[in-house]
Amino acid sequence: MKAAVVVFPGSNRERDVARALTLAGVNTVSSWHADTSLPAGTDLVVLPGGFSYGDYLRSGAIAARAPIMDAVRAHAARGGLVLGICNGFQILTEAGLLPGALMRNAGLTFVCREVKLRVETTATPFTAAFAAGQELRCPVAHHDGNYFADAETLAALEGEGRVVFRYAAGSNPNGSIHDIAGVTDASRRVLGMMPHPENLVEEIAGGTDGRPLFASLAAA
Repeated sequence: MKAAVVVFPGSNRERDVARALTLAGVNTVSSWHADTSLPAGTDLVVLPGGFSYGDYLRSGAIAARAPIMDAVRAHAARGGLVLGICNGFQILTEAGLLPGALMRNAGLTFVCREVKLRVETTATPFTAAFAAGQELRCPVAHHDGNYFADAETLAALEGEGRVVFRYAAGSNPNGSIHDIAGVTDASRRVLGMMPHPENLVEEIAGGTDGRPLFASLAAA
């Protein structure tokens, strides 16, 4: 498995996610937002958290139009894996690779705390190492994490089992509809999620609840 972590101006979690992937045995390299192609042999593209381009216009709106994103779209169209975390999720919705939108948090404040997530499905390359219904701790840090989609889109996401992570135990930090914390595209090979599993992969950093996601990818 070879992963390319795309770095935009304002990204700040690229080293965290690279560390998590490396611990799982994934060969990890960096790509720059101005590149027009991905490294040869890329299996997985990761769009990390942060504040790409300062979150001007809308979170992820400018990054979605960066030169590298044409290569990311082509990679996804070929069946390649794509993971967007936090700002990466915002970029994927803005780029049309995932449905819905990430709006301002319901409380109109930046939220930075730990939440509980429930794994809704293990039938994806991102969740095979979890158990269905498993609950895990995971940090969040965002201002625009309130997931919204229209009724038709929500029905498709729910009916097709494409809601991968949901905020559990009343821990929804942002008002996301249906407590949605992460969704996939129709192929289940593109995942966007607001919480940060890469920040819980080592005991010294507080726990390993996020490690199965990266183990799933390594095995995929």
